[in-house]
Amino acid sequence: MFDITIVGAGVVGCSIARELARYKLKVCVIDKDSDVANGTTKANSAIVHAGFDAKPESLKGKLNAKGNSMFDKLAEELDFPFKRNGSLVLCFNKNDVDKLNDLKKQGERNGVPGLEIIEGDKLREMEPNVSDEVVAALHASTGAIVCPYEMTIALAENAFTNGVDFKFETEVKAIDKIEDIYVLRTNKGDIETKIVVNASGVFADEINNMISNNKINIVARKGEYCLFDKSVGNMISKTVFQLPTKMGKGILVTPTVDGNLLIGPNAIDTEDKNDLNTSSEGINDIISKAGLSIKQVPMRQVITSFSGLRAHSVENDFIIGEQQDAENFINAAGIESPGLSSAPAIAEMVVDIIVNKLNPSKNEKFNPIRKGIPKFRELNNEERKKLIQQDSRYGKIICRCETVTEGEIINAIRRPLGARTLDGVKRRTRSGMGRCQAGFCAPKIVEILARELNLMPTEVTKFGGESKLLVGKDKETI
Repeated sequence: MFDITIVGAGVVGCSIARELARYKLKVCVIDKDSDVANGTTKANSAIVHAGFDAKPESLKGKLNAKGNSMFDKLAEELDFPFKRNGSLVLCFNKNDVDKLNDLKKQGERNGVPGLEIIEGDKLREMEPNVSDEVVAALHASTGAIVCPYEMTIALAENAFTNGVDFKFETEVKAIDKIEDIYVLRTNKGDIETKIVVNASGVFADEINNMISNNKINIVARKGEYCLFDKSVGNMISKTVFQLPTKMGKGILVTPTVDGNLLIGPNAIDTEDKNDLNTSSEGINDIISKAGLSIKQVPMRQVITSFSGLRAHSVENDFIIGEQQDAENFINAAGIESPGLSSAPAIAEMVVDIIVNKLNPSKNEKFNPIRKGIPKFRELNNEERKKLIQQDSRYGKIICRCETVTEGEIINAIRRPLGARTLDGVKRRTRSGMGRCQAGFCAPKIVEILARELNLMPTEVTKFGGESKLLVGKDKETI
């Protein structure tokens, strides 16, 4: 039996797991998918918002700026990509400058430092490629960018090495409460636990509604994106927003921590919580709107489009806390933007509730440090030579677009909570994320996965389950 079982291995669930690892508790994280960060976390804007958007009285307003301020230490301890590049909210009409001032005042109430309204020459010096139609902007120096799945993998690895258990491809079918114990009925058997933390993204309402009469409703809000080649990644340096609407923060244009350019998302509510399709209408819409922010959208440099789902609550705020009619059942639900930015603060809030209930002792052996996979593409020649001397497989390039070596891929597979799928390797190493989108490297990565995991190549999957890449053989070569 576990003290705490967290349902959902996204950035929020793994943030909570890592914080709980600081205590002498028996903790488990379960997820219906084959890896961490397979839901909302894997496909979003990768923005660490400064915190001026949300109303001060909301949980979003209270947790965003606090969470933002925690990223520097987290990135240093866990070795994931993070950059404070700053952000701009663009205004295209002098009559709307008051709205920028309102955002600034709201941000200051939320505890956001360093906000300023800029215009004219100062704006053009800061960001030369913004549209000529822009008349002013709100500059937030604490705005940042991050790799959300690398961050989540880092959190999970650190939680795991500090004693947290992880169970994948484990789907909750029902929840019963027998006296003071929750029994999670899963496809892989029953899990008994004193406390349940519901961090299951767009499915959080379904988990909550299995046990509580206080029903919640989560709407899957789809956002589509275009990703551009690194050759245009320096077109802008800051994350560029447009004045927000009731549907969200509008279309943004941003560099990524890996050097690409990203535009999106739109906002389309969908009843299908597995709908990750993109449409020509949606992509054309975000391209058109992005053209309002920058002088030219470099369409010839698009390398892929994708979509992600946000867990929008009808209350339009985070739902965090113990359910009144289900003692020891704690929600971390409705975690849409700025959920990624707020995740460290959400984790602290949830863990405070648990600590007050269980009064556990501190885990004196807790080690906050995690070291990531060496990135061959980022090393200088001397560092590369030294790495190859230690392991010759770091001298063999597998993914040419992103300069990923066989040594990195093997590291990704063998490390704690290592990759078991093609997507798992991709998110840990960036293999397959370049111009050719895995056209050249995928067969070799399948071969490495099969060898390292002692599988037949036909058993290797893209993202678990039945997502097999090979269905047979036409020659006796496998």
